[in-house]
Formats: sequence, structure tokens, C-alpha cells
Amino acid sequence: MEQRLSLVTLGVRDLARARAFYESLGWRASAASCEGVCFFQTGSMAVALYPREELLADSGLTHATPVAGGITLGINVALKEDVDRELLRVVACGATELKPAVDTHWGGRVAYFADPDGHPWEITWAPMFPLGVNGELVLP
Repeated sequence: MEQRLSLVTLGVRDLARARAFYESLGWRASAASCEGVCFFQTGSMAVALYPREELLADSGLTHATPVAGGITLGINVALKEDVDRELLRVVACGATELKPAVDTHWGGRVAYFADPDGHPWEITWAPMFPLGVNGELVLP
């Protein structure tokens, strides 16, 4: 797997309040933001704000998981089939599969794994977010 971080997703209790906070710091929400998620371009990566309960459901984590609802780290891949391939690779390296690769309602494909310390990661193919020449996530 390439050494890069594409996306940090913060699980938030109140999406509107969280968005207002980051915008008050001068961050500008991407046009990719919608009612259920807010994205901010942060240099060569992005930060997403996502309702905590939905993040738990999406990732396969629970409130009992030590890092539940706090944060997931994400890596976006260029091709749909890369999600499955990369999940197999990280599990072979000692990661724990949290959720197998699945197609999403928004047209992408995702899988979740935990590193050996339990930090949750998401592998995502999002056709609406092309990767730049250096593999960076580029928001519209």
C-alpha cells in the first residue's frame, strides 16, 4: 500500500455545529459537501465531518471499541477493484478486517480495517473524487 493519508473523517455529534466551527476557523467547505457529510480540502488531503452514529455503523465499530466514533483514517484508491486488493494486502500484513469491501449507495466501494493498535482505517474508491498525479485526493 502506498504511504499516504488521503482523508481523515471525524465522527461528530452535531454535523451543522461542527461545520460551523471549522468554517469559523476560516476553512471552506468543498462543493462535494451535502446534508450528510462535510468535506474540507486540507492541502494534499481532506478532512470530512460525518455523524458519529453513522460512522460507527459504516465502519463496523461499536461504542465498546476503544476508539469508537472518534476518528477513522482513510486512503482513497484509483480503481474500484483496488479496494478489495488493498484490504487483502493489509490483512496479510497483520491488520484486522472490520468490514469487508462493499459497494455503497453513493456509487463507491469501501472496506474497513484496524491496524495492530486498533486504529480504524477506511479504503475507499470514490469515482466522484479523482486522485491527483501524486495520488492525492482532489475535491471538486
